[in-house]
Amino acid sequence: MHGLKDALTRRDFLQAGLAVGGVLVVGFHVPVAVGAQADKAPFAPNAFIRIDTHGAVTLIMPQVEMGQGIYTSVAMILAEELDANFDRVTLEAAPPNDKLYANPIFGIQVTGNSNSVRSFWLPLRKAAAGARAILVQAASQQWKVEPSSVRTENGEAIHDASGRRLAYAALIGRAQSLTAPKDVPLKAVSDFKLIGKPLKRFDTPDKVNGKVVYGIDVMPPGVKFATLAACPVFGGTVGRVDDAKAKSLPGVRQIVVQQNFVAVVADHMWAAKQGLAALDITWNEGPHAAVSDDDVWKQLRAASDKEGAVARSDGDIAKGLAEGDKMEAAYELPFLAHATMEPMNCTVHITPTSCEVWVGSQVLSRAQSTAAKVSGLPLDMVTVHNHLIGGGFGRRLETDMVASAVQIAMQVDGPVKVVWTREEDIQHDVYRPVYRDTFSATVSNGRIMGWKHRIAGSSVIARWLPPAFQKGIDIDAIDSGADIPYDIPNLRVEYVRDEPPGVPTGFWRGVGPNNNVFAIESFMDELAKKSNKDPVAFRRDLLGKSPRLKAAMELAAEKSGWGKPLPARTGRGIALQVSFGSFIATVAEAEVGVDGEVRIHRIVCAVDTGIAVNPDTVVAQIQGGLIFGLTAALYGKITIARGRVQQSNFNDYRMLRINEIPLIEVYLIKSGEAPGGIGETAVTAAPPALGNALFAATGIRLRKLPIDREILSGKKPS
Repeated sequence: MHGLKDALTRRDFLQAGLAVGGVLVVGFHVPVAVGAQADKAPFAPNAFIRIDTHGAVTLIMPQVEMGQGIYTSVAMILAEELDANFDRVTLEAAPPNDKLYANPIFGIQVTGNSNSVRSFWLPLRKAAAGARAILVQAASQQWKVEPSSVRTENGEAIHDASGRRLAYAALIGRAQSLTAPKDVPLKAVSDFKLIGKPLKRFDTPDKVNGKVVYGIDVMPPGVKFATLAACPVFGGTVGRVDDAKAKSLPGVRQIVVQQNFVAVVADHMWAAKQGLAALDITWNEGPHAAVSDDDVWKQLRAASDKEGAVARSDGDIAKGLAEGDKMEAAYELPFLAHATMEPMNCTVHITPTSCEVWVGSQVLSRAQSTAAKVSGLPLDMVTVHNHLIGGGFGRRLETDMVASAVQIAMQVDGPVKVVWTREEDIQHDVYRPVYRDTFSATVSNGRIMGWKHRIAGSSVIARWLPPAFQKGIDIDAIDSGADIPYDIPNLRVEYVRDEPPGVPTGFWRGVGPNNNVFAIESFMDELAKKSNKDPVAFRRDLLGKSPRLKAAMELAAEKSGWGKPLPARTGRGIALQVSFGSFIATVAEAEVGVDGEVRIHRIVCAVDTGIAVNPDTVVAQIQGGLIFGLTAALYGKITIARGRVQQSNFNDYRMLRINEIPLIEVYLIKSGEAPGGIGETAVTAAPPALGNALFAATGIRLRKLPIDREILSGKKPS
């Protein structure tokens, strides 16, 4: 992981910024107060911390809360190293500012890739340690003692020799003019008092009492409501609009026609929705009106037959594939929508000299720049208020909803809240790409001698972060594929970029490991079968270089009762992965009825995510991720016909229901390693574990998702 420069002083931080993996994170400078104002000004030593004269500690939160618990975990990191009173810590969402709040891994202000804790683990600790050192200096000067004789605890500086104590608030005036010493030491893991404890989440109370404001809840004075319709064919445009009937409806105020969509503005959402339904729109469907699933898969399968850009090459692949018993397989994953509980929405108020935006976004600075570009206003005239997000899953890494809302607001006098209907949301998503993973491998004496893995699919990185797309390699598409954890002497991993005709693709929770973990772990079970070895034993012999993953596998196998007898048509399946810096082993236990219906009885996960900042959050994320991944495995599929998405709502884009949720057991492995990511790991673990359980139960190997119940029932060949 990227780290900070070791030498750090307050002056360096304010003047030169904080170098994090090549990214400049510039600390904001709060002018030092003088005279009578000195004791009233907050202590703001860097971009992330503010301590006021009442002792409240405010974390300027660089990351966005969308249910993953990051508000609490990041606050715990800061409070731990600052020795603050956690009960006095409050949060303030950071404004859009790439220089101040860029994610150290991506270089822009973004929440995603399960890296909020990973990326800010060191930056926030060092920022907090520097602030704590300044407060110690202030106390030592006031008491005229050596700084080494002063310790901190629970928001106080303490001098044990004299029994004196001072709250941080009482030190602010003196601390304002001080500079942190160089090389401030960080706490040892053994000294942590907050990190590792299951603390209550910051965002829970207001979610329970209804005070929390999501983007969709924003109600500025005089706000109108709008909803829109885009051409049902990707890339199509508006032809003719007959709005006479819509304008006659009570509450409908105006119709906004743009090149690629039509919106109805009304006094309330119901009127806007009714008005939209009353419009008679003729669409220019464009060049993709005949595209179907068959076209998408025909093109992708042809692409996957071609040589790809080499992402990894070890040993001699030709020699490796000539040794032992050879096996080939191909695995395919469909388009998926995000289907967030909170539909896409954005509220905008445009005046001649300002643009104000209220939205829940994973890319706040991009939301601001998008609004500026569309409105034609300078960046400093655009204000963006970020809100808690009711489900992101990668969908809110896009800013299309901001662009459309600004276009509408430019035609409206006063603020307008634009809300996408569920149908519009699902049928105009930015979809998880279709993927095809092909393998050739050989096994001899229970070991893999040669392994060739070709990954074919859309490149989200080439569109979303072009500088990261180098030499034909999408670093996301090959994630958990090129860095496969098994000991294989002769190995080659390739990537073939293939963009589906007309269908927009983007990040979906689990990103690259979605296809790779499913494909690799399914194929590992097939190779184990070919070697006449138990799937756990087969993997165990290949994990010499990954002791953390091996330990997770052993724990999951033990806790799941691996090897113990099960009823007929019931099986256990295991899947391993190293992704997002975490090591996870998952065992699924599932039963297949004679009609092909699947009942999942139990999921067991053993997780080594390094230091678990808040263990409760880790467990909750694993549970939620498993349910998300199982939903995709059992039901998830977006299909295209005549250029149109066929699914429209939860009736035909099915979610896992409460009565279908299996017993989930999560076991955390205690570790002193730096934290890994956890928000997405279980999503990618669930499908291969389930697929391998179904294979164990029936002997039928499913190489495509979602699972095909007709194949499991024997009514259709696999």
